[in-house]
Amino acid sequence: MTAEEFDAENDSVIRVLIVDDQALLRMGFAMVLDGADGIEVIGEAADGRAAISQAKALYPDVVLMDVRMPEVDGIEATKQIVAALPHTRVLVLTTFDLDEYAFAGLRAGASGFLLKDTPPADLITAIRNVASGEAVLSPRITSRMLELFGEKLPTEEAADSAHSAAINSLTVREREVLELIATGASNAEIASELFVSETTVKTHVGNLLAKLGLRDRVQAVVFAYENGIVTPH
Repeated sequence: MTAEEFDAENDSVIRVLIVDDQALLRMGFAMVLDGADGIEVIGEAADGRAAISQAKALYPDVVLMDVRMPEVDGIEATKQIVAALPHTRVLVLTTFDLDEYAFAGLRAGASGFLLKDTPPADLITAIRNVASGEAVLSPRITSRMLELFGEKLPTEEAADSAHSAAINSLTVREREVLELIATGASNAEIASELFVSETTVKTHVGNLLAKLGLRDRVQAVVFAYENGIVTPH
């Protein structure tokens, strides 16, 4: 069965694959998610290699991905899953919010960043948000990312020339929206800042993601800082 056929048959249920090398954590996440309406845990994996295999076989909507695992880690697994399954979203799991290894998962294509001690209600909300195409990246996490990578991020003059054409294709308004996304602003906050409707913001977000070849807002944040569109200041 193809991913499209799975989508057609399971459009009302969010299918989740849990990946963590600790069995007790997998069990805990599964208990929380199986008790939530509209969410089904379809599989578990203890390492990145198994995660890739399970994802390709089961077509999950969302993968909860630990990044610190033996052999094939969560970063490599995320890269391969995102490449093979464009409709699958990955939520990175980590113990500490200031974790360079976990942020590498975002650069690998993950759609969000989640602490392992996240309250159950917030975990369920994060799963639903990511499954609906949103990103889980709060202003607090954005701030942590800047603290961690601030000195490594390039200036505008040092931005990757390969991206110059795409960046230049953005309208003035789209660039303003991208700059606000990079601060962790929500659509409602962007709408308020620019005095436009949330529907208009969503249109701008969709357009700029398409022009830059990005999957979601998380990639937009990373792209903006890595290419000097905004700076840590």
